[in-house]
Amino acid sequence: MSAAEAADITAAYEYCRQVAKREAKNFYYAFRVLPKHKSDAMCAVYAFMRKADDLADDESFSVEQRREMMTAWTAAWKASREGSSDLIFLALKDTQSRFGIADALLEELVSGTTLDLHGNQPGVETLTFSGTANPADSVQIYRSFDDLYRYCYLVASVVGLVCIRIFGYSDSKAEFLAERVGIAFQLTNILRDIVEDAQRGRVYLPATDLGEAGVTPQELLVAVKTGLMTPNIEHLLRKGIERAERYYAAVPELVPLLDDDSRVAMKVLATIYHELLQRIAADPAAVLRGRVSVSTSRKVTILMKGLLRSKLIRSQG
Repeated sequence: MSAAEAADITAAYEYCRQVAKREAKNFYYAFRVLPKHKSDAMCAVYAFMRKADDLADDESFSVEQRREMMTAWTAAWKASREGSSDLIFLALKDTQSRFGIADALLEELVSGTTLDLHGNQPGVETLTFSGTANPADSVQIYRSFDDLYRYCYLVASVVGLVCIRIFGYSDSKAEFLAERVGIAFQLTNILRDIVEDAQRGRVYLPATDLGEAGVTPQELLVAVKTGLMTPNIEHLLRKGIERAERYYAAVPELVPLLDDDSRVAMKVLATIYHELLQRIAADPAAVLRGRVSVSTSRKVTILMKGLLRSKLIRSQG
């Protein structure tokens, strides 16, 4: 590699780091405890994910326009394998080369970001309402948890499978566990974002869960609009909380399978997400009032503990 090429890659990674620092509210805390080359790689992957998400979610454009934009961007990314001046693509290509990340995994990641742009998704039905009493004209909802799992896999588990290739692991069981941890994180996001998603005409709590809790989609939408909790809706939310907790059980199994210099990063990220779920469990009605979060001061505390642990590991290595 020439000096000019090395300088270009350094600049590309720095650009991706600035994107991650600005946008990755939870992930960036985990990036900070990684060795520089792995932290750079995580920033490159995050910047790529962020760009895909932003294109897919930009509601200033119609769904059709966003589909066209995603198609053009995806084509540009594929073409960049032969060379590109795009900073994100440049950093990502170097990351893929360093850590053996296959195109197929990233293609799955992109397909996950575009799921909501396509109609007739497997396992998804659109419910249309009539009458002024309904808070929305229609809503998309997954029929069952099995149907929702595919969505969670594409938008979160694939990210986990990419991350562990950067973290490093020696036991193939890590892939199964990373998939489950990704599901845990996405189920937490779903509970946190109930209001925001409903306002966009989407319900990610499965219809079968609503039925078992005795909640109709209209009742859930009313609760989202008014912020008023009912016993049945609390039962529905607690079912989602308990399900997410079962998937978090994969974290302590996964961590020991990762490279020594990456275990702390996984712990930091999982701690932040798990504390978010625990805050929701302590007050489920809070998700109807607004977005629940872990405070910045608490994240910094988790990060500082992680940094100390990381320094100790490196000093012993």
